[in-house]
Amino acid sequence: MPMVPISWLADHVEVPADLDAAQLAAALVKVGLEEEAIHPAKVTGPLVVGKVLTLVKETASNGKTVNYCRVDVGQYNDQPGAGKEPSDLPSRGIICGAHNFVEGDLVVVSLPGAVLPGDFAIAARKTYGHISDGMICSARELGLGNDHDGIIVLPKYFPDREIPAPGSDLLGFLGLGEETLEINVTPDRGYCFSMRGVAREFAHSTGAKFTDPGLVGNRVASVPEATADGFKVRIADDAPIHGKPGADRFVTRIVRGVNPSAPSPRWMVERLEAAGMRSLSLAVDITNYVMLDLGQPMHAYDLNALEAPIVVRRARAGERLTTLDEVDRQLDPQDLLITDSPNGEGSRIIGMAGVMGGQYSEVEHSTTDILLEAAHFDAVSVARTARRHHLPSEASKRFERGTDPQLAPVAAQRAVDLLVEYGGGTADAAVSDFNEVAPASSIRFPYTDAARLIGVDYSKERVEELLTEIGCMLDEIEDGIFNVTVPTWRPDLTGSAHLVEEIARLDGFDTIPSILPSAPAGAGLTDAQQARRHVSASLAASGLVEVLSYPFVSDSFDRQRLTQGDERRQALKLRNPLADDAPLLRTSIIDTLLDAAGRNVARGSDRVALFETGLVVRPAGTVPADLLSAEQRPTDEELAGLRAGTPAQPWHVGVVLAGRASASPVVEPARMFAWSDALETVENIASLLGVRIEVTRAWDADYKKVPGPLMPEPASDPADVAPWHPGRVARVFVRRGRDLIDIAMAGELHPGVCKSFGLQARSCAAEVDLSALIEAMSGEPTQVKPVSTYPIAKEDIALVVSKSIPVARVEQVVRQGGGALLEEVTLFDIFESETLGADVRSLAFALKLRAPDRTLSADEVREVRESVVAKAGKVLGAQLRS
Repeated sequence: MPMVPISWLADHVEVPADLDAAQLAAALVKVGLEEEAIHPAKVTGPLVVGKVLTLVKETASNGKTVNYCRVDVGQYNDQPGAGKEPSDLPSRGIICGAHNFVEGDLVVVSLPGAVLPGDFAIAARKTYGHISDGMICSARELGLGNDHDGIIVLPKYFPDREIPAPGSDLLGFLGLGEETLEINVTPDRGYCFSMRGVAREFAHSTGAKFTDPGLVGNRVASVPEATADGFKVRIADDAPIHGKPGADRFVTRIVRGVNPSAPSPRWMVERLEAAGMRSLSLAVDITNYVMLDLGQPMHAYDLNALEAPIVVRRARAGERLTTLDEVDRQLDPQDLLITDSPNGEGSRIIGMAGVMGGQYSEVEHSTTDILLEAAHFDAVSVARTARRHHLPSEASKRFERGTDPQLAPVAAQRAVDLLVEYGGGTADAAVSDFNEVAPASSIRFPYTDAARLIGVDYSKERVEELLTEIGCMLDEIEDGIFNVTVPTWRPDLTGSAHLVEEIARLDGFDTIPSILPSAPAGAGLTDAQQARRHVSASLAASGLVEVLSYPFVSDSFDRQRLTQGDERRQALKLRNPLADDAPLLRTSIIDTLLDAAGRNVARGSDRVALFETGLVVRPAGTVPADLLSAEQRPTDEELAGLRAGTPAQPWHVGVVLAGRASASPVVEPARMFAWSDALETVENIASLLGVRIEVTRAWDADYKKVPGPLMPEPASDPADVAPWHPGRVARVFVRRGRDLIDIAMAGELHPGVCKSFGLQARSCAAEVDLSALIEAMSGEPTQVKPVSTYPIAKEDIALVVSKSIPVARVEQVVRQGGGALLEEVTLFDIFESETLGADVRSLAFALKLRAPDRTLSADEVREVRESVVAKAGKVLGAQLRS
């Protein structure tokens, strides 16, 4: 995140004398630059110039020699005889253990009340037999460096600066008393990774006068023209990305005779440190400073280690590079490289373009002749290289967001001027400037688009004013329609909507009125949405816990014991998954719910009752579609292809029940979850939605075709009902005419599945196709029947039927035979014996009969009984048990 010291910002824009970091943050947030943090000053409290008046060496009892000093600190002095220790001179007494200073030296004194880096508070204290009323500071104690061998002697530490009088404040002089604002920059505003860019935005927000160091008016600042003898550069990109060359501008400048031991000026070091960078050497500090100041990344090379020409090219197979961080890297053919030519053009690699330089040709302590590089690299190429090598650098952060191609010669000239001024070098007249930058893009822009998209009536004059303010050049080609040429530092402005966003941003988002839209009558949740919400609320109310899991899964089908031909194995694989170990989209809610249940059991839960409602993906029958271009609107045929290529995504609800089903044993007898609990959950969901379901065995080893109305056939292989136990799982379906629609499976999980997912033995689960169940709803509001006040007539019937006939089928026929008077049917007994027969069983049903308008007579009850027996005999071959 960019760090913004106000004193540095003031180099580019007028700032009020009393501006603080909080006010700066408030101004910048108006134009879209959010405050990340405000970093307080390194030192607070009195930090002043002190003049050592006397120095007395004393040996303490521990054998250490210290200096007892009387120090003149101007207006902070104790008057003679009035201080903590008597003295004939206005001064303060301070104990100091350093020995690199003498009487008469000007030093840095922190007085009581000051707080140094590390939250080190200064106070008067008695030590070595004296009152030490302050502290004489070293560079490390002030956070100015790592030197702790002695204290700062100001004339020696700042030989090129005039030292203020004793008692003068040193916070500003040393750059220690300034707050720093850290801001958050969105990816499309890369120019704000520089003081130049932030200053421009401050000017937009406040109207302060801004001077662009890269432009004079709308023209690039004066820089030397390219010469024939400039250091040769060649762009040889034979594999450009998206048709864009890896580099379209490459400026080189030469400075000779630089003093390799010349220190970086203190002001530059302070600014680099405020930005979170450490000082390395003059040449490197200058390139970093120019990057932070103007936004143009640069690189400095040892000129004598290079062989012309510099060639910018893509990496070749097998090439490697040891970068400045001393890591040996295998290069990729898409990596853009900076090379020189000792054995032919581009034969030696000296860096990864826009990311990091190599160890060869870097500036060293003996370098006197320096080649400066300022280039414009393709943002996509730099971004891919930085991510490929996990090598984010300050340069790549700027290049991948887009830098100003017109800034390279300006930045190079600035670096040359600094090397000449502080390094004692001489600027070489040779200038190289490879420049194939495309003309600035232009946008056809009707000014009314701003009002159309934002809802604020901007005048044409206001639109012109705001766009000109951000650096655009406008040419009115028709009445109210402009041809807008965007500034080179704004590569993110590529369309009319982008210009509209800039207009809204600069005019102020707070000026856009908040108008609530009127809610039209009849709108709201669809029937399907309401149904899904009712189901979730009902399951939660019944004691289940809702979970939300990611729909991305690994190949867990073997753990669920799914057969090879199971359609749930046909999972859609993502091209770019979030996690390499979960590249598939789930085909069943159980895919993710079993993992969630197992995780809870592993963490000590003895009762797990989970449910989840979500989409599953069934790609069977999907026709893959090609990726479409964004350059134009897709045709109807292409849209139809996209729809055909979109897999079915029904809503499912899954339930997993494991472990203890009962509450406290004091409240109810202890029991574990059973298959009936899972089936009951499905029945409750169907009842809530008003859908009549039927239940049958999912797998039956003794299945025989039942005569009469169509019934679903059970699975032919026990493995086909995985992950459930084949003998303890129910299949749930609904009828739509003569069609049978499967909507759920419910029952006990296979023992092997329980073991694979770490669940307790005999855990249960259910999965409901909620989309199919909702489609089976009548679509009409449920009509509640009035409660009859007439008495119920009870009748019991025991029918002897084949064992192969499911109970649900028998109950269905009983209901059909009972007609309108049959209110309730309950199975209360199943009886099997040798006397009945080997292949039959007796099913006893309790019937409750009632009419809404009368008390039923004995004849009416008898007629219903006879109708039920007759219907069961005709459809199922059932007989009344005697």
